Amino acid sequence: MVILQLLLISATFLCSLVAGFLFAFSVVVFPGITQLNDKEFIRSFQFMDGVIQRNQPFFMIVWVGSILTIIALGALGSLLLDGLERNLIVLSVLVYLLGVQLPTITVNVPLNNRLQSFNVDESNDQTITKERQDFEPRWTRWNAIRTVFACITSLTLIVLLVEL
Repeated sequence: MVILQLLLISATFLCSLVAGFLFAFSVVVFPGITQLNDKEFIRSFQFMDGVIQRNQPFFMIVWVGSILTIIALGALGSLLLDGLERNLIVLSVLVYLLGVQLPTITVNVPLNNRLQSFNVDESNDQTITKERQDFEPRWTRWNAIRTVFACITSLTLIVLLVEL
């Protein structure tokens, strides 16, 4: 049971950090860079995403650690618990993996990669505007979705911490 509690604490901490990261992008970063012109918007996102793309160690520990700990928590919790606690753990795992990680892998990262490969300096204003229009609304919508599901995950994990 001690291992389960340590996994729960770790998953809660790491998933909450991810939720905070996504939340910050939703309510601070994107509203800020949205005010920039198209070229500045793309360049600023390329620089920010470039830090992540270069596997910034603290970011990678938190992001990958959140996935590993919640999966381990789900597996161990399914074996050791029953009733409401077991259901909350399963719910947390499913919400996090399907609502946060799946959109990240299938939508946000491909959009990031496409924008990373876009050469702003060799493009005209019309092409730059189109690239931003193809990127920003979809990325923003899916980041909002990820943010909501990440916050739900954190909330359910906090409830579990109180219950166990």
